Amino acid sequence: MDIRTMQYYLAVVREGTISAAAQSLHVAQPSLSRQMKDLEDELGVALFARGNRKITLTEEGMILRKRAEEMVQLMAMTTEEITNAKSNVSGVIRIGAGESRSFHFLSQAASSLAHQYPDIRFHITSGDTPDLMDELSNGLIDFAVIFSDVDHTTYQSIPFPVSDRFGVLMPKTHELAGRESLQLSDLAAYPLIMSRTHANNIVGSKEFAGMHIVALYNLIYNASILVEDGLGLAITFEGLINDSGDSPLKFIPLRPEIKATGKLIWKKYQVFSPAVRLFINKIENAIK
Repeated sequence: MDIRTMQYYLAVVREGTISAAAQSLHVAQPSLSRQMKDLEDELGVALFARGNRKITLTEEGMILRKRAEEMVQLMAMTTEEITNAKSNVSGVIRIGAGESRSFHFLSQAASSLAHQYPDIRFHITSGDTPDLMDELSNGLIDFAVIFSDVDHTTYQSIPFPVSDRFGVLMPKTHELAGRESLQLSDLAAYPLIMSRTHANNIVGSKEFAGMHIVALYNLIYNASILVEDGLGLAITFEGLINDSGDSPLKFIPLRPEIKATGKLIWKKYQVFSPAVRLFINKIENAIK
């Protein structure tokens, strides 16, 4: 058993099928199938339960997965130590994030890391949860900040220690603008603008039945322009759009409160660069 075989084995476990793993690894499917069969022959046990459309591990397969994770992690740590010993840490950390003030946790970690390792670069993608999950699944980003449930069989996650509060963004001239808070039922007569991500947190409530959704958005700045120009009222997180001073807009919180907690997620069984692993450590320490 060599480290590459362990990486290939973990890719099969992670992707769920030989064909999907072969595609993610950029190797031929017959070659990968043969390597997995050779691994079983070498160990003298069956690692996969045959006959299922998606990979199911035998008891021996689950034992190997744990040990393979340890072997791959140890190799990554060794590589990182050697790399740090001979040069500065460098590389690109790719983050996809929904709009939230929780992003401050990532921003502060990125700032701290960049001061320690000036050769690290950050690529930030903004979007809603469905788009970010696609990019994370396809390996286009290292991390995603999402506001939906996490599949813990596929992803590791760190929940943020604060939640975002929902409210309504409207023109200061709107007839509801004098209210201190609003209930969902107060919005029944007005066209609404919503994020696809936020819709999952609110649409299930009884009060939301029959509401008129006039537009969906994935970036609140663009949605705020629609609000300003009179298309509708936007349901969004608090603190994302300035509503003070000369701003033509006002944010009013919903009552009873509706909140959502963001999570930073990344793929399990993945070998990360030293820069990415340092970033994970920064986030974990900051939140602790």
